[in-house]
Amino acid sequence: MWQANCRRMHNLADWISGTVMGGCVGRSRMDGQGSARSSTRSKKRGGRNEPLKKERPKWKSEYPMTEGQLRSKRDEFWDTAPAFDGRKEIWDALRAAALAAECNDLELAQAIVDGACITLPHGSLTESYDELGNRYQLPAYTLAPPVNLISETSSECKVSDSTQKQAQPPPCRQEFQLRVRLSSGKDVRLTASMADSIAELKKQLEEQEEIDVARQRWFFSGKLLTDKTRLQDAKIQKDFVVQVIVNTNPPVIAN
Repeated sequence: MWQANCRRMHNLADWISGTVMGGCVGRSRMDGQGSARSSTRSKKRGGRNEPLKKERPKWKSEYPMTEGQLRSKRDEFWDTAPAFDGRKEIWDALRAAALAAECNDLELAQAIVDGACITLPHGSLTESYDELGNRYQLPAYTLAPPVNLISETSSECKVSDSTQKQAQPPPCRQEFQLRVRLSSGKDVRLTASMADSIAELKKQLEEQEEIDVARQRWFFSGKLLTDKTRLQDAKIQKDFVVQVIVNTNPPVIAN
């Protein structure tokens, strides 16, 4: 499954490098002028620019992490990082380069870095600088999975499925705090269980935040969640973030 995710990340890296960066990466691949300009600018800044190294950081999560939890943690970082410091186009380029490097496509990652005029003092994406001298730091979990990563198709999941078929209360039915992020940017905590449906959670959000159910649209991993969908069907767990778009004008139902 991780290999399939890597292929999808590779496609995303190609898309970001071709659209967000305005095709500058493609030009640096076709001729050597882009790399020459990048080196010249690095010298003007007085910074040392090392080529991207193959080694990836090794780290261990505080708790065993699934692939879905890792994706959610990464998405949260990339969504919030541009709001603190630096330029958004550089953050987008670093994200594409990190995805390409994790898929062992160092040529694409190096082309993205050169095309965006990013300087790597140590040959690693953990610390970099743009041409204006802004510093960018990437945590280890954005560059490599943890050594204690859990496969979502492990035997524990199979045991949980069998217990559900036998109508026994599985561990996943325990209540937890589900984090819901509104389109206004506000985070809301809801008490949920894996057996809860989106319709039930919409009513809870209405009672807690006074947002009509008709104005709520719930999304997870880019997909719209229907009212009948349960958290266990969408594989939404404790550390995941669910997006809720709140419509300013509720739909009008004709008689």
